[in-house]
Amino acid sequence: MQPSSDFVSDVLIIGSGAAGLSLALRLADHCKVTVLSKGPLNEGSTFYAQGGIAAVFDEADSIDSHVNDTLIAGAGLCDKEAVEFIAGNAKHCVQWLIDQGVLFDTETHGSEEERYHLTREGGHSHRRILHAADATGKAVETTLVGKARAHPNISVKENYNAVDLITSSKLGLPGTQRVVGAYVWNRQIEQVETLRAKAIVLATGGAAKVYQYTTNPDVASGDGIAMAWRAGCRVANLEFNQFHPTCLYHPQARNFLLTEALRGEGAYLKRPDGTRFMPDFDPRGELAPRDVVARAIDHEMKRLGADCMYLDISHRPSEFIQQHFPMIDEKLRSLGIDLTKEAIPIVPAAHYTCGGVMVDQHGRTDIDGLYAIGEVSYTGLHGANRLASNSLLECVVYGWSAAEDILKRLPNTKMPKSLPAWDESQVDNSDEQVVIQHNWHELRLFMWDYVGIVRTTKRLERALRRINTLQQEIDEYYANFHISNNLLELRNLVQVAELIVRSALARKESRGLHYTLDYPDQLAEPSPTILQP
Repeated sequence: MQPSSDFVSDVLIIGSGAAGLSLALRLADHCKVTVLSKGPLNEGSTFYAQGGIAAVFDEADSIDSHVNDTLIAGAGLCDKEAVEFIAGNAKHCVQWLIDQGVLFDTETHGSEEERYHLTREGGHSHRRILHAADATGKAVETTLVGKARAHPNISVKENYNAVDLITSSKLGLPGTQRVVGAYVWNRQIEQVETLRAKAIVLATGGAAKVYQYTTNPDVASGDGIAMAWRAGCRVANLEFNQFHPTCLYHPQARNFLLTEALRGEGAYLKRPDGTRFMPDFDPRGELAPRDVVARAIDHEMKRLGADCMYLDISHRPSEFIQQHFPMIDEKLRSLGIDLTKEAIPIVPAAHYTCGGVMVDQHGRTDIDGLYAIGEVSYTGLHGANRLASNSLLECVVYGWSAAEDILKRLPNTKMPKSLPAWDESQVDNSDEQVVIQHNWHELRLFMWDYVGIVRTTKRLERALRRINTLQQEIDEYYANFHISNNLLELRNLVQVAELIVRSALARKESRGLHYTLDYPDQLAEPSPTILQP
């Protein structure tokens, strides 16, 4: 079946989280914008972000301190220039969120004027996390969604999967390779459509769904990374997958995250016998960076043969807990757990993709007209480990800097008059959906077992062999059958899994989130892992 339409837009933004929507709103007064969302507009990692957004709003704090904390957490692999750029532009970009109507928590001290309540999280030397109780992402996303839906220049397309980017080289056009459009799958009518645009922005989030246990929503399947790689973009540092230390261990809530702000406000990590263990691993205790905490939990679980460890804030006043963590308190009570009175069972889970598509300070990729912002990108901010609450910050800073660049370039950019229609004349309906489901579960399980918190070369090589076999099966399937949501996501996840394993095999040291028993020491002069298509 041929596409029903060839849609045209000045800028196509694939993804509808904090990065995509903040960019859309900054552009929309000047040009026509289309926002593509794989599910409902607010269904992405931003909506579920609990902790907050890091920025220097306290006079006792400084940008230099924020930069230094980020560099320390990044374990020697951050790009210092990128860190300074993001921390230096944090305040005005967060102020822009406030101007849009995001209500961050405030407090007053005695007769002092009202000011923002700043919390502290692991790796931060100061209180600099602005938050909306324990549902900051929800406050940000809900505000931006409302603004985007109301703007006449923003066209929202929900329940669409991006399939692949269309570049000038694929069309045989002369000159520098640039992106000219994308094939997208309308899930409601199960039909591929074509979108033309002068600029395309990947704001698709990360790839944590490649692991069996993750805090991420189902949409986090590495789509943007895989599409950019297939189009010819370099990727970097994909071996650094952050495992959030504290995901609820409960059969009815497998991906419920317990924010780091709990530890920032005094929660302890404990063994099943009630004893603390973090002081045995790091002098910073529960406020050590996430890679340190996740490895400590993993170590204690394996040493004791325990299914989980515990997070305990019950020593704090119950009123304080309920005021600061109302959403978590409500969720746990619905599962029969009282946060104010008992320790909470927790395990680490895949949480954040620190590497991604290589970009410059405006979010530009290796292909003209193609941008990547937010978790899909590699800016150099996160290094070998992401500092807590720098993720939403990166989204809004690059939403600003990409908008500046796009608006400067749009007047001089032309687009083709038409694009070739999607050809599915040679494909059939599949009666073997079970094959996709089986491959899906196999991939996520062996990535968890072989490419998890602690790695070895043999495990990584074993994973790569399985990935190569899966890729052959999926490529054959993709070539012969009509596409589906699960097939598109599986195709992208297997591609990203290959890039993760190849990156991990290339790093002959242990650093930050990449810990291998075969190379336990650090190199004297580390560099990013860059893969070229």
